[in-house]
Amino acid sequence: MFRKTTFLAAAAVTVAGGLVLTSCSGGSDGGSDGYDPDEEITLDFAFWGNDVRAALYNEMFDRFSDEHPNITINSSFLDFPGFWEKRQTEAAGGGLPDVMQFDYSYLRQYAENGLLLDLSPHVGEEISDESLSEEILAIGQLDGANYGITTSTNAWGLFSNPKLLDAVGVDDFAGGTYDEYTQWIIDATETAQAGGHDVWGASDWTGRIQLFELQQRAQGEDLFTEEGEPNFTEDDLRAFWEQGSELREGASFPASKAEESYPLGGFDTAQVLSEGTWDNFGAGYLGNLGEDYTELTLQAPPVLEDGAQDLYLKPSMLHSVAATTDHPEAAAMLVDFLVNSPDSGEVFGTNRGLPASTTALEAAELDELSQQVRDYEASIADRLGDAPPIPVVGYGNLEEEFRQLGIELGYGTISVDDAVDRFFTEMDAALS
Repeated sequence: MFRKTTFLAAAAVTVAGGLVLTSCSGGSDGGSDGYDPDEEITLDFAFWGNDVRAALYNEMFDRFSDEHPNITINSSFLDFPGFWEKRQTEAAGGGLPDVMQFDYSYLRQYAENGLLLDLSPHVGEEISDESLSEEILAIGQLDGANYGITTSTNAWGLFSNPKLLDAVGVDDFAGGTYDEYTQWIIDATETAQAGGHDVWGASDWTGRIQLFELQQRAQGEDLFTEEGEPNFTEDDLRAFWEQGSELREGASFPASKAEESYPLGGFDTAQVLSEGTWDNFGAGYLGNLGEDYTELTLQAPPVLEDGAQDLYLKPSMLHSVAATTDHPEAAAMLVDFLVNSPDSGEVFGTNRGLPASTTALEAAELDELSQQVRDYEASIADRLGDAPPIPVVGYGNLEEEFRQLGIELGYGTISVDDAVDRFFTEMDAALS
């Protein structure tokens, strides 16, 4: 059994968004004949974040300039949606920054449009591979090329609220199969509500595309192929959604309640005892729950097949280089410094997530929350497999459609068969 870890109160902000690239430009070789340490070089760098992160990057740029006084860094930042709006405009005009923070969901889109530099020739050269595992390096690879170096990682986990569990008189889920988790939800809801508490065991876990992905991976298949084609059938999806039929009869958090609390969820508002999501969401949960709740527990999600490597490390973010840069070697050196150096761990800590580089991780001063995430990811090592192929273009829209269908299934306004038909229709349109 994988052990649980306990989260202490902290604050964090998680942002997400999606935009469509409307046009593209760019070459493939970066346009440089090599790095000259005597040449005066200017690199443009762009990231999403806030003033706190900007101050950390400025500290890193100062340290980088101490080692490379001939390289000047011009940096800029925006919030997440604004960042991608500006990148879209720049992509249309061929003027992407030399180096960028990059989000995994956009990597295929920009790479396939020839906008990102293949970093493979620089890995083992300007970018050290000694502290980055093959699994971490593979995250940014597409069609044999590497378009992004992972800065930090997270993994899927199962949170629970120990104070709320105590209040309603329910023992935490002890781990086990999906069927056992479903039965625990049913029993927990019955116990809580019999005691007069307006609390449910969990939301309908079949409303999350990530759980469908984990079950497919447990059977040896990713959701999509390396070429971006669907790797599952209508019968696969039908069987997955039917697993939630009993939950939707009243044991899971009702769709009407979820609509009332949106954009917060039932777990954020102390109406749900257990919730599956990425392990870096713990601090955000505690911030939403408020000062009455000071800890959460985290364990591995349910098991479909014993011994399966269904879990994987997902990049919190990557660093990528524009295909149009005039200074690919210098840009790669900057990426290495921002990802791999001890300075990166000392300065950023876990501001960008748990460092993917062992060198940066060893240098980082981890708070108690971050240390517990590190312990959790170590505890699931036997279940960690290779990361799936880079998300297909339009994956964010498919994820949202999956969520919406889950809500309609919860309301009972659509059948499983009709939900399957609609998802495949939307997927065909999105992928074409």
